Amino acid sequence: MKQKFDVITSTCVPLPLENVDTDQIIPARFLKATDKEGFGENLFRDWRYNKDGSPKKDFVLNDPTYGGCILVAGKNFGSGSSREHAAWAIAGYGFRVVISSFFADIHKNNELNNFVLPVVVSESFLAELFQSINENPKMEVKVDLPNQTVTNMATGKSERFEINAYKKHCLINGLDDIDYLIQNKDKIEKWESQNK
Repeated sequence: MKQKFDVITSTCVPLPLENVDTDQIIPARFLKATDKEGFGENLFRDWRYNKDGSPKKDFVLNDPTYGGCILVAGKNFGSGSSREHAAWAIAGYGFRVVISSFFADIHKNNELNNFVLPVVVSESFLAELFQSINENPKMEVKVDLPNQTVTNMATGKSERFEINAYKKHCLINGLDDIDYLIQNKDKIEKWESQNK
């Protein structure tokens, strides 16, 4: 799942529901696994599939009209329990970006730790994105991490988003926390030797 992040331009999958919690993202019965592999198959499992395992045709992930690596979600995405498995499922499905007007803090950090960029936009910009996708499912959104901007390519409107400088560095360079420490091993050892 480690991937360098620069500029992504993609079509979007709209999920205009508010207060989507981590149990809806990945139901608790799938939390026994400790390996990140395979979680994407069960992303939004209870919304995506009938009890017999057949796909629900009216759910957006089963609708071939929509696609791409950007999920546009309603306000308060990732609330509920702090399970990292929810971020594993989002990344495992292939989403690189989730756009919402508000994220639960722990879920937001879990996404960042799994190389998924959570982009917080204003409610008016989010509403415009949903409208643009509704009008043309093939419209694209451009997410520019170096410049911290998100652009609705259908309207040309952009917004700037905030991101922690450390997490931005890690995403741009494809580093997790351990990679970052290894990259700075010489500096750490030098500091330790000077501060005994």
